[in-house]
Amino acid sequence: MGRFYNSSIGKKFFVSITGLFLMMFLLVHLALNSLLMFDDSGELFNHAAHWMGTNPIMKVMEPVLGLGFVLHIIYALIVQIVNWTKRPVRYAKMDQKEASTWTSRNMIYLGAFVLIFLGIHLVNFFAVVKFGTPPPITIDGVEMHDSYTLVSGLFKTCVSIDVLYVLGSIFLGLHLKHGVWSSFQSIGLSNTIWRKRLEMVGSIYAIIIAVGFSIIPLYFLIF
Repeated sequence: MGRFYNSSIGKKFFVSITGLFLMMFLLVHLALNSLLMFDDSGELFNHAAHWMGTNPIMKVMEPVLGLGFVLHIIYALIVQIVNWTKRPVRYAKMDQKEASTWTSRNMIYLGAFVLIFLGIHLVNFFAVVKFGTPPPITIDGVEMHDSYTLVSGLFKTCVSIDVLYVLGSIFLGLHLKHGVWSSFQSIGLSNTIWRKRLEMVGSIYAIIIAVGFSIIPLYFLIF
């Protein structure tokens, strides 16, 4: 087993498994964040955010999720560095373009942009709620963080943050467009018959994530 994970195939397999795990989290995160737009009082989002922050299962999943991010980044970097070292010094650019898509050739750079976006997100929201002093609020007799005011207030008052989140969502979508089907390919679920279907699934998923996360800051900026 150790030899498998140390091999090139094993590393790609690990990148794929952690990537699929993170993709499921993104859907949950998008569903939660979408509640921001369905209740201007903020109660719906605050209840959901409070439940996510206090539920025992979520508390266990939080460090697991963080570890998944870290391992995905480390193994993706290792795979990319190995590819760079094995790549010929000179090769025809036209041949490269014909053999792969733009997103597949730039996954590492798209991932770097997403990592920067994630860092800013953690500083502006997660760290404030987790370690800072966000405004408290009492809903139905339960005291909780007023996460709605924190998030909506920043989106309403800081255009640069809105623009950053839209760009970050687009980069994330581009990263996922290739990442979804290639993850299935790396774990052996893609073939000549299923590749086109999985590419379509990847494109649809990427659009949902990119558009879904982009709409939220634009909603508060416009309305």
